[in-house]
Amino acid sequence: MNIVPNTYEYFSHKRVIFGKPLAESVSEELDHHDARKVFVISTRSLSQKTDVVSELQRVLGNKFGGLFDQVVSHVPRAVGIAATEHARSIKPDLIISIGGGSAIDTGKLVQICLAENIKTTEELDRFRVVTDSNGASHVPIIKTSGIRQLVIPTTLSGAEWSHTTGSTDDERGIKDIYIQSDLAAPGILLVPEILKHTPLDIWLTSGFRGVDHAIGSLVSKNAHPFTNSTTAEGLRMLNRSLRATKNDPDNVEHRFESLIALWLASTGMMRMQYGASHGLSWHLSAVADVAHGHCSCVLIPATLRFNKAYTIDAQRQISEILGQPDVEAADAVLDLIRALDLPEKMQEVGIRREHLGKIANDAMGNLLVRNNCRPITSVDDVMEILEMAF
Repeated sequence: MNIVPNTYEYFSHKRVIFGKPLAESVSEELDHHDARKVFVISTRSLSQKTDVVSELQRVLGNKFGGLFDQVVSHVPRAVGIAATEHARSIKPDLIISIGGGSAIDTGKLVQICLAENIKTTEELDRFRVVTDSNGASHVPIIKTSGIRQLVIPTTLSGAEWSHTTGSTDDERGIKDIYIQSDLAAPGILLVPEILKHTPLDIWLTSGFRGVDHAIGSLVSKNAHPFTNSTTAEGLRMLNRSLRATKNDPDNVEHRFESLIALWLASTGMMRMQYGASHGLSWHLSAVADVAHGHCSCVLIPATLRFNKAYTIDAQRQISEILGQPDVEAADAVLDLIRALDLPEKMQEVGIRREHLGKIANDAMGNLLVRNNCRPITSVDDVMEILEMAF
């Protein structure tokens, strides 16, 4: 991944439609695409427990080609291959994913598999990002399939704002990263009415992933004024709206404010060099199926303490944004974690001490960990963070 200093790259997002009903948003976006057959990716909970997917099918009408609703968290490779086979059987010319980060990332993996004619999990190895022992990353070139994806998020994971996807290799116990510019959705639909269906615990947990996006940009070693401004406001809005949703879970306005806040908080994604908090979460999720938001909860305070000497001004700003200018940034973040009743330590999310060695060793091959603002050059550096988080 080549992040160039003093450069802000605009991805191939074309439109964000926000604040409109589902039917209106989808119809408006479809006017920009010559789609004859649409493949829908969602979760079983959305398709079977709500009317959201059936309403989407109604809007698509005769353009609806098929539904894959077997999405699994952290996108195991086999699930991506199964979704791709379903897509191949209907030959779509457009994908719409509706759901959280796993649904969106599944759609991106389908795009890659269709572009490269991948039919087995082993074939994905050729296209994953590899980081060598010196911290240098190799990003394989992936073809463009021509089939784009529209996304309708129902959580605060932020997957809609990137041109990357992740998929877990269960055999290796590692979540791999794949990067291709056309994975950035040309149309992102932020629909207030559907947010009420997301359970409160999932909403708040994914919201902390948004907090991680904002903080990751603010403490990045290549932070700059544009993203400092947008992500700071995103963090301020998340702090306010997540607390409000905790106290009033059914208030869609508070939830929609968080979704807009995430938009701002994610402006540094794939443009700033996120560090250890973000990178280590991939390894926690791979070894113990930990939700990314929970990973952020247990890792942000520890990485802030680890990075403190390198990010004094940024951490002072974070404390001020969170309304606690007289406390350390790590403690201000902990206050938000506690206010939302989210986990503070790895032991609370299923990480055992025997996991730490594998996590630390695998993390040395993670490009985000190796891009941390305080250089991480050894397993011992990673273990220092993990011990604080444990």
